[in-house]
Amino acid sequence: MEVCITNYGGRVVSIMAPDRDGNFEDVVLGFPTIDEYVNQKQNFGAIIGRYIGRILNGRFQLDGEEYTLTPNTGPHSAHGGDPGFAARIWQAEHLDQYALKLSYLSVDGENGFPGNLRVRVVYRLTEDNELDILYEAETDKPTVVNLSHHSFFNISGDLFRPVEDQLLYVNAGFYTPYDSLKCVTGEIAPVTGSAFDFNHPVRIGNRIDEEILQLQVTGGYDHTWVLNTAGDETALAARVSDPQSGRTMEVYTNEPGLHIYTSNGLKGNIRGKERIPYPRRNSICLETMHFADSPNKPHFPSTRLDPGEVYRSRCIYRFGITAEE
Repeated sequence: MEVCITNYGGRVVSIMAPDRDGNFEDVVLGFPTIDEYVNQKQNFGAIIGRYIGRILNGRFQLDGEEYTLTPNTGPHSAHGGDPGFAARIWQAEHLDQYALKLSYLSVDGENGFPGNLRVRVVYRLTEDNELDILYEAETDKPTVVNLSHHSFFNISGDLFRPVEDQLLYVNAGFYTPYDSLKCVTGEIAPVTGSAFDFNHPVRIGNRIDEEILQLQVTGGYDHTWVLNTAGDETALAARVSDPQSGRTMEVYTNEPGLHIYTSNGLKGNIRGKERIPYPRRNSICLETMHFADSPNKPHFPSTRLDPGEVYRSRCIYRFGITAEE
């Protein structure tokens, strides 16, 4: 395998992975030039922070003090505000030929978040065809942190082809629903018998267009699943497989949630690599994370970070192949 990363937003620019016949193809969306990453508003391959997902109404409280964030999605703060970590220049350091360390200081008050937050992200490509991503952060004031990775994957290697025919497995019994305005309600709902049940491999497109509120408000999947893995980085959290190419991608994490987005917002008006007009649902994002709006939902796993603590989050994308099906 081969992975290319830029220090603009810590973005994964390309992942070259073999299919069952040994043919190497790029399996992530992106652009051929840095100018397009800078000038087009999107999150292809980026580090997302300080907080992935929405914090509703751009407000939260810590120790009785209310913090007001910079809104960028109506009244809400999404993905850490604008500009978020995806639009920052990170300091890069090669640890060895297989590892890259990126560092960024998010200053106290950036987009309204408290505390000077020192962030380190190490990307490591392993001998097992894994892209292993380790996030660490420290603060000098109580704050909230929820970091993740936002590659748009199409493991078929054909970035024009929709992902609906690919198979998805998610090791989760619950997910976090939205209201009609795409705000998390705080409910933790069971997936059993619903369009969100991927506890055995299911074709992604089988139920994606069901006429239910949860899919209509997002135009497809754009939800967080509550993982059964209980923070065990060795337990399989999710798996995508492409019958045509034979490629597979597995996800491992210590995070409690996995956000899955089927690129419902792409419309064919963005031209990416090889000038391909990226169509709707041509990719899938698998974002390991805590839940959206956790600072305002005390029953959700906490995203609080205090001075003297070290935030640690890990996500592993493991690529493989299967025999012809």
